[in-house]
Amino acid sequence: MTNYQEVIEKYKDVDLYSMSDAEYAELKEAEMADMQSYVDAINNSTEPAVMYKKGRAVTDLKNLIETSAAIWGDKVLYHQIMKGDDHYSEFTYGQVLKDVRGIGTELTAMGLRGEHIGVIGANCYEWAESYFAITGGVGVVVPLDKELTPAELENLVEMGDIKAVICCQEKYYNIFKEIKTGGKTELKYVIGVGHAYHENEDAGLLSWEVIRSEGIKKVNEGDRSYLDARVRASDMVSILFTSGTTGVSKGVMLSHRNLCSDILIAQTYLEVTPEDIFFSVLPIHHTYECTCTMLEGMFMGASMAFCRGLKYITKDMQMVKPTFLLAVPLIYEKFYSTIQKTLKKQGQDKLVNTLFAFNNFTSRIGVNVAKPIAKKIMAQFGGRIDMFIAGGARVDPKVLAFFRSMGIPCLQGYGLTETSPMVALNPDQWHFMRNDSAGKLFQFTECKIVDKDEDGNGEICFRGPQVMMGYYKNPEATEACMEDGWFHTGDLGHLDEDNYIYITGRKKNVIIAANGKNVFPEELEEKLGRSPYIEECMVWADEENEDRMMRGIYVTLRPDKENVREALGDKADDEKAVYELIDREVDKINQHLPDWKSIKHIVIKKGEFNKTTGMKIRRFVEENKLAD
Repeated sequence: MTNYQEVIEKYKDVDLYSMSDAEYAELKEAEMADMQSYVDAINNSTEPAVMYKKGRAVTDLKNLIETSAAIWGDKVLYHQIMKGDDHYSEFTYGQVLKDVRGIGTELTAMGLRGEHIGVIGANCYEWAESYFAITGGVGVVVPLDKELTPAELENLVEMGDIKAVICCQEKYYNIFKEIKTGGKTELKYVIGVGHAYHENEDAGLLSWEVIRSEGIKKVNEGDRSYLDARVRASDMVSILFTSGTTGVSKGVMLSHRNLCSDILIAQTYLEVTPEDIFFSVLPIHHTYECTCTMLEGMFMGASMAFCRGLKYITKDMQMVKPTFLLAVPLIYEKFYSTIQKTLKKQGQDKLVNTLFAFNNFTSRIGVNVAKPIAKKIMAQFGGRIDMFIAGGARVDPKVLAFFRSMGIPCLQGYGLTETSPMVALNPDQWHFMRNDSAGKLFQFTECKIVDKDEDGNGEICFRGPQVMMGYYKNPEATEACMEDGWFHTGDLGHLDEDNYIYITGRKKNVIIAANGKNVFPEELEEKLGRSPYIEECMVWADEENEDRMMRGIYVTLRPDKENVREALGDKADDEKAVYELIDREVDKINQHLPDWKSIKHIVIKKGEFNKTTGMKIRRFVEENKLAD
């Protein structure tokens, strides 16, 4: 154990405000030495994929925003279209830090130091500033899912010991106002973005803008209660409630060190510069968007532009002209599908796809033969996109290949809320990209595969500085997935000799065929998803049915209405004709599968699937197996 590790260990459970100034300085110096050891190891790495070595040591989120503002103070941090405007407004690093200090100072004055504070609402700079104000010396931030019901939100207030909630839209202010007045929780303050919400200080119903301005006034008058707030890297800074496909929420506890180590490691595979603009479209309460866009962008001096919503995505991208987009596969698949349909209508699909396929080879020697056509397509994304990153689920390799053939690196990464979230990423140079892999394992991150089957696939486990502290107030769940520092993900797959991770499915989703062999529904869903006539699907099994003819593997699916109509014409509304079209598509897949793995039954669904707020189909909800 090094000297700095001994110091960190000595102070790990000591109350920060009982320390002398000298003791606290000793702790922070040790924490900085700890993070600098990672920077030094990165800079000395001989691993070819560790290409970018621009990171700096940051100990915690307070240190992150303060040092970033010191380096890039006058540079734009956030771009946002304000209510009633049709253009993006800009907020600099320096301005954001000033706001954050004001909010933090007033929250401290309200007695919230050390408390858990929720943040809810659409992606916006007010959400981001609230997050940094809380994590910079007030307490623990609890990002809340804006798609949850009032009853579910009330439950999370209780589960998360939340004392205050910052609401970025009127809808949520009204919901939490009712929760507070209901008296079933210990919620003390409901803070709404908008001056009109400062309706009753005595009742704890306050305006975010008033809190910010009052805090800034206090800072200007010499109040240093927040500026001098003490933060320990190993302390919990965030509780993120998962929204799994089983519907059971668990509060993932992440520390400053978890998050800071993750953003430091991730930048080594991916070139990010202060000229980059990240386009924020995924819900910011998810750790994927929060860490990989908001925190990573700030760490590297980049900007972040907030999208007003999915229906505005094209218009907003054309306006702000971003360079980076992180999204789930569904978004990229929609992009791909729209482009293909447009090309087909223009009679150019075969020509363009052939040209792009050829460009896959020529681009490796620096010749982009598809540039003129790609430029027209890229205009809908603003014309400056340098990088697409997919995460959250497995993405169809053909979608990755298509965008890469246009000259856009389209990378797949892998992570979980419990790992802050990143553990692997395909590096951004062509010769490191593998379409079928979830990514190359990060430096300082260990991976092992346990309980392997005959094909070498088993449960994927990780150990590293980004692995969570555990589940909040749930030691049983923590013990079930943590062993000697190893986090058992529940994902199944394998690791190759070059440390690339391949995902085959989820442990809890595996179907045991009649012959005892494992069937991964995700594998079949990917094959089905390649059909132009299938919008989305869920594979499941019924091996216990009393009627032997009804046993076997099922797929419940939603047809792609536009493509079905194009294929069937006047018969597109004929349920029998649609079924026969889909059945032929399933038969094409079954021809290449052993009988025990083949799809025996098709259920066609007209309405939407029941999904998580992360847009994943809930596998264990009965309605998702049935036709409407």
